[in-house]
Amino acid sequence: MDSPPDSLPLDAHLCFAIYSANIAINRAYRPVLDRLGITYPQYLVMNVLWEKNGQSVGAIADRLALESSTITPLVKRLEAAEFVRRQRNPDDERQVVVTLCPKGVALRQDATCLAATLLKRSGAPVSDLVRLTEEIRGFRDALLVTPQEAG
Repeated sequence: MDSPPDSLPLDAHLCFAIYSANIAINRAYRPVLDRLGITYPQYLVMNVLWEKNGQSVGAIADRLALESSTITPLVKRLEAAEFVRRQRNPDDERQVVVTLCPKGVALRQDATCLAATLLKRSGAPVSDLVRLTEEIRGFRDALLVTPQEAG
């Protein structure tokens, strides 16, 4: 008879494998991010803006599945480093819109080495990492479906 999931050793837990892989990725990225002068959460914010410049703090938070209150200090530090600019939306003063500064646009090119770092450190072919990313994203999306939506 199989052991109940609660009694599995830690290394057999999917959640721990994903969590510890995230830690390993952050450690691999750290030297590059330190050289770029940003943290991993700031890098994520920059990626959202590289996808589409000129987004509200709320839209950035939604894209990253975080709270606006978590994004605001990240954006403030990015602004202090002159990567982004914050300004109130003239159509809705409650919204703060974040746009890339020239230094933030240029950072995108410098940050491309992060993917190369991950490829080199993992030793995996690009196709394997693409497949793994798709599988994890599908797993995440399945977990985000509420029981009512699942039917």
